[in-house]
Amino acid sequence: MTTLTKAEEQVMQILWDTRRGFVKDLLPRFPEPKPAYNTVSTIVRILEKKGFVDHLSFGKSHQYYPVVSREQYRAERFSYLMKDYFNNSIKQVLSHFGKSGSLNIKEMDEIIRLMEELKQKADTDE
Repeated sequence: MTTLTKAEEQVMQILWDTRRGFVKDLLPRFPEPKPAYNTVSTIVRILEKKGFVDHLSFGKSHQYYPVVSREQYRAERFSYLMKDYFNNSIKQVLSHFGKSGSLNIKEMDEIIRLMEELKQKADTDE
């Protein structure tokens, strides 16, 4: 799967949230300063060429919708990060977030609880 630029990701986030829309419908969802209509239109067409978006035609207008789900893209990007930056080690990922101060105690407790649940499930599946 192709990596998206920041602008392409921004458009995809809006399309994932709205599920579909004409370019004019997407524009109000951008933060200030809002991009030009033609800029968004160009980005959407690039996303279509990349296979992330498709459209329904209504005369000369196009209503765009995502073809790749947020979950698909997230999984692909996370796999890339895991492989290229963490040697496919979830331990290294958790260690990174723990050492960087990105996790608070409540989140750490929740991760421990989730890991214990997964371990119990794995034990019962064997």
